[in-house]
Amino acid sequence: MASAQPTIAIVGRGLVGARVAQHVMSQNIPVIAVSRDRVVEAYGADVVVLAHRNPHAALASTLMGQGSSVVSVGGGLDDTMDMLALHERAVAAGHSMIVGAACSPGASGLLLHYMLDMFDTVDEVHLAVHGTGGPQCARAHHDGLAGVAVGWHDGEWFKRPGGSGRELCWFPDPVNARDCYRFETPEPVLMLRVEPSLRRISARTSATRRDRLTARLPMLLPPHAEGGIGALRVEVRGTKDGIRHVEICGMAERIASIAASVAAHTALAILKSPVAPGVHVLGESSLPNAEILNALVAGGLTLHQFVGS
Repeated sequence: MASAQPTIAIVGRGLVGARVAQHVMSQNIPVIAVSRDRVVEAYGADVVVLAHRNPHAALASTLMGQGSSVVSVGGGLDDTMDMLALHERAVAAGHSMIVGAACSPGASGLLLHYMLDMFDTVDEVHLAVHGTGGPQCARAHHDGLAGVAVGWHDGEWFKRPGGSGRELCWFPDPVNARDCYRFETPEPVLMLRVEPSLRRISARTSATRRDRLTARLPMLLPPHAEGGIGALRVEVRGTKDGIRHVEICGMAERIASIAASVAAHTALAILKSPVAPGVHVLGESSLPNAEILNALVAGGLTLHQFVGS
């Protein structure tokens, strides 16, 4: 049973977990911060944020059975698919699970939802991310370039090798232009859930030549404690007033800070106003997306919008 005083538990004590705790405590909400091997101490919390290394699906299922709603920052493709498959489990438990509540995925879904009102119809989304957070995020970036990238093209799924499909993408200052490549990510799957009318979806990450050449080898150097300023951009295409229309929004900040802010404010939002039991994705109409995005901005993140032609 959930405690009488609302609590949020955080599993994982890395960069993201620590910053989630800071955000939550700033709202005077009790926090239970535990490592993965002491997760039993999180049982019964109203909301549990999973901020440790993948996989998350099995633990999320257990936590819902113990009476908690779950917010996952995980971004692995296979693990995300396993979490999406827990919908009936979540409904039966009477709790909700928010999948991919980080930067990419996570903030990307919020930006897509934000831009939908700028169109009459939408049919394409193309997103790109630059940078990594802590060591686990750096390892995920390394593995993603060696994985299998999925995309959505004219209503059909396709697969391409990670590290292929170079495209020059412009990010908000100070990141600016970066060469980006396909990588293994659940983003296309989640974006299609947000807007089923989409006909084309792609996702890329920035990478250097060394990143690509060494992607299928063990990491040559230990990952850094934290990356520098990262960035996210989401490009939406569709129609407005009968003509083709394009909007691009993004943000530039340390990736771990974006991820922590998204996860924390998602947890706070569903603690305040619980959503229907089941599995949800940021950007879907079942979630208070505008409230979460506004909280990100109020907390210091800046939205950038491309203006030009």
